[in-house]
Amino acid sequence: MRLSWALVHSKQTDDVNRGIGMIEASLDKTTSPLQTREKLYLLAVGHYRNGNYVRSRQLADRCLEIQPDWRQASSLKKAIEDKIAKDGVIGIGIATTAVGLIVGGIAAALARKK
Repeated sequence: MRLSWALVHSKQTDDVNRGIGMIEASLDKTTSPLQTREKLYLLAVGHYRNGNYVRSRQLADRCLEIQPDWRQASSLKKAIEDKIAKDGVIGIGIATTAVGLIVGGIAAALARKK
């Protein structure tokens, strides 16, 4: 469990993926709800660090189903939702800029024809 924890918290993507694989392989063998919660949380952290925010949020929700008042999982879920919101705003900004450039290019082309 300690190795899995270290791997999902690593800065190296390969290590994070290895940690996720180790935890997923051992999850089916877990009988204790506490251990299941811990493993789900570590999986959520690993997916968050890999940028898979949707999967990470699903796992954080499962942790909170097991223990609704768990602050660590609640904090992770908030961080995930903040990241999703931030990425959405950036995406909207990029799309708006692209549309503005296209409209500007069309306007410039029409102005040259006149």
